[in-house]
Amino acid sequence: MESAAPGTNVTLRDVAAASGVSLSTASRALDERGTASRSAAAAHVRKVAEELGYRRNSFASSLRRGETRTLGVLVPRLSDTVMALMFEELERAASDRGYFAMVATSGDDPDDERRAAETLLDRNVDGLILATARIDDELPRRLRERGMAHALVLRTDGVSPSALGDDEVGGYLAVRHLIDLGHRDIAVVTGPAFTSTGTARLAGARRALAEAGITPPKEWLLAVGYGIENGFSAGESLLGSNAGRRPSAVFAANDNLAMGLIAAAHRFHVTVGEDLALVGYNDIPLSSRLSTPLSSVRVPLDQIAGNAIDLIVNPNREPKIRKSMPTLIPRESSGSPGHSTAPLRS
Repeated sequence: MESAAPGTNVTLRDVAAASGVSLSTASRALDERGTASRSAAAAHVRKVAEELGYRRNSFASSLRRGETRTLGVLVPRLSDTVMALMFEELERAASDRGYFAMVATSGDDPDDERRAAETLLDRNVDGLILATARIDDELPRRLRERGMAHALVLRTDGVSPSALGDDEVGGYLAVRHLIDLGHRDIAVVTGPAFTSTGTARLAGARRALAEAGITPPKEWLLAVGYGIENGFSAGESLLGSNAGRRPSAVFAANDNLAMGLIAAAHRFHVTVGEDLALVGYNDIPLSSRLSTPLSSVRVPLDQIAGNAIDLIVNPNREPKIRKSMPTLIPRESSGSPGHSTAPLRS
């Protein structure tokens, strides 16, 4: 069978006629939204379509169904490694379902977030995925009131559909690891109090400390930002010459914070993995490549992305809040079992 001449628009009707099947049968065989039929008839239709050079007009068929097959993804910033990795996984999971994902950034400003969301909605996206972080965010409530398909990712407000890692378990695993290594002087540096990730990871850390009968000084429980500069400032507070008593171990609630702490430790002649045990969170690719590889809590971003897309594509499927289990990845930065932390040098 010869393919169509260049510039010729091969229609679904042409494919049906060449295949000897009805128009509806050809349409079902070439529908990319679900699992492809394995019947001989469907395979024959797809083979004929390929030979003719047929290209399905997804946009037109989506308009007939009132869909655009696009999803809007709203993130604070793509310069954040976790956000960039999360979007890549969302894009991949969306593509596997026949959707296209487009991204917009908002910083951490609620007004900018609202404007970015409206911009995406103006493009008639079929749903919104929100990776923005504030617990007090009004946008999910407004989307629920409008009946707009949406899902929160890497966070939850406890009401809207959400796909995230179990941050409380992750915080527990990190601090339990440090306790099992023999540490009792443990500090915790988390994200801002307005983030569900920060509060949940701190709750998990507190649970591990309480189980071990450890009550750290109040100044060792720091709620800061999630940037490297926030980790450096926290490190100055915990390890600096004016710090007084210093911790022997720190749980940093993301890897950027941990890297800032590493820089501060270097400034104060503190050797991470020897003088100071350190555990981060998210296990970004750079973590294992540092001069002292960073122990970190790994979050299954691919699983979270798949859950987020499914929450939009199948809005009636339960549960609405899906938590994926994190895993502790121990490396040199936390030392070894039985390691006795040396006195910190000023």
